Amino acid sequence: MTASLTPRTTPDHPTGYTTHEVTNQPPPHAPYDASADAALLEGLHREGAGWAEADVRRLGRLAGSEEAQRWAEEANRFEPELHTVDRYGNRIDEVEFHDSWHQLMRTSVAEGGAGAAWVDPRPGAHVARTAGGLAWQHTEAGHGCPITMTYAVVPALRHQPDLAALYEPGLTSRVYDPGLRVPTEKRGLLAGMGMTEKQGGSDVRTNSTVAVPSAEPGVYRLTGHKWFTSAPMCDLFLVLAQAPGGLSCFLVPRILPDGTRNTFRIVRLKDKLGNRSNASSEPEFDGTVAWLVGEEGRGVKTIIEMVSCTRLDCVTGSAGMMRKALVEAGHHVRHRAAFGKTLIDQPLMRNVVADLAVESEAATTLALRLAGAADRGLRGDEGEQAFRRIATAVGKYWVTKRGAAFTAEAMECFGGNGYVEESGMPRLYKEAPLNSIWEGSGNVNALDVLRALGKEPGSLDALMGELALSAGADARLDAAVGRLGSALAKPEEIEFRARALVEQMALVLQGSLLVRHAPAAVADAFCATRLDGGGGLAFGTLPAGSDVTAILDRALPEGC
Repeated sequence: MTASLTPRTTPDHPTGYTTHEVTNQPPPHAPYDASADAALLEGLHREGAGWAEADVRRLGRLAGSEEAQRWAEEANRFEPELHTVDRYGNRIDEVEFHDSWHQLMRTSVAEGGAGAAWVDPRPGAHVARTAGGLAWQHTEAGHGCPITMTYAVVPALRHQPDLAALYEPGLTSRVYDPGLRVPTEKRGLLAGMGMTEKQGGSDVRTNSTVAVPSAEPGVYRLTGHKWFTSAPMCDLFLVLAQAPGGLSCFLVPRILPDGTRNTFRIVRLKDKLGNRSNASSEPEFDGTVAWLVGEEGRGVKTIIEMVSCTRLDCVTGSAGMMRKALVEAGHHVRHRAAFGKTLIDQPLMRNVVADLAVESEAATTLALRLAGAADRGLRGDEGEQAFRRIATAVGKYWVTKRGAAFTAEAMECFGGNGYVEESGMPRLYKEAPLNSIWEGSGNVNALDVLRALGKEPGSLDALMGELALSAGADARLDAAVGRLGSALAKPEEIEFRARALVEQMALVLQGSLLVRHAPAAVADAFCATRLDGGGGLAFGTLPAGSDVTAILDRALPEGC
């Protein structure tokens, strides 16, 4: 394919040239199959959820459809609007969303993206949910926030069986039922959480929201201000507040059992870099009715299981976003020509896209391995639970960090076209940093890994046991695992080196998974560049001899 001006003399164009004949532009990408990803489908089977392939494939085709891609664009273009009062001046604190947001939400809930996995008895149910999320991430990320929180609230709420019995049927439903009504009268529920406050952020023990016991056992009144509470139109929220016995976890419904509105004043919606479809708010509590979840003074312990689940979804979200950016870049370079060749046939561009493909497969494979550990751990496998404890924090740190650099490189594949909003790439680029910040920034996650090393030695044993499964398969990987062991044996200044240590853990874990499960071309490229120093700091630095053709053929099949 070449770009040229073709002379065509007509009465209207006596010079023989036209000004608006479009050439050398790619055709529209949609419809495409977002599940046409070998790493995704192989991982789905490997982690015990092969029975869900037909559903994942169906959801992937829907995600890549013109309709779903339109929903994604409109949900971000027509942003949520806050209405603090009604026409008569009554306080309502409601947020209005575009219909496309509701379409995305309705689909995600119906497909089991919210809490349905908790009541699915089939082994691999949580893996199937993650695989579906990887495919559905090709639409847009903002609506995933309430979906994730609804999924994650279930294990935390189970610390209070009477409340779980009331609300779990709605939280695990596949029915999207928007609107503020008495929760127990709705067909489906959504949940959020309110942890951080402006004076503390991740340091939740500095929270100043106060919980005062009422005359009714288990019922408290909250007074305070939360700094980041996303999806304020959810039905229920888990929040942290200072009770007489210390920092505690509470359930706050928007509508009380008698049908009256609980005090949940939305001060404002945050004006964020990305994630524009999702409303993130600052709510104020003023005598707000809340129910204690778990024991007083055990709020962090009660809610920590929720955080583990949301961190898995951070990994999944970034991995899915990488894949979306890769297939968009791949579509562009297949159809755009420069200097006499299509871009995909230019050696340096092949290097860039293949390097992105390797990174994407590493992220997807790790996300599914973490989902497998969660599924088996939640079903009683103590070894998998120990692995999940450390590996989820490791993956959350690294995969979400890579997302921003990845989307920037994928956008650059488009040249100036990628910097224009209508290409869709700026939305991905602005969304990418969020998963690294949400649910604990890089430092918080790195320090959480250190806590696991210090207080839960079984987690390190589980990680090293996982790495041992690939021992002897690749000398570069073996050497990297050895370097990790040496670093772990030097506790001096370990906190100062925490990021470097967690990065090493992530890379050897991804390398081990790829050496065992990916084609040789992918595993070799990863080990050469990420473990052996054979690549540069930028994407597109695969060494000579890399089997780029095999990598690209696997990553970008026709129809993806």
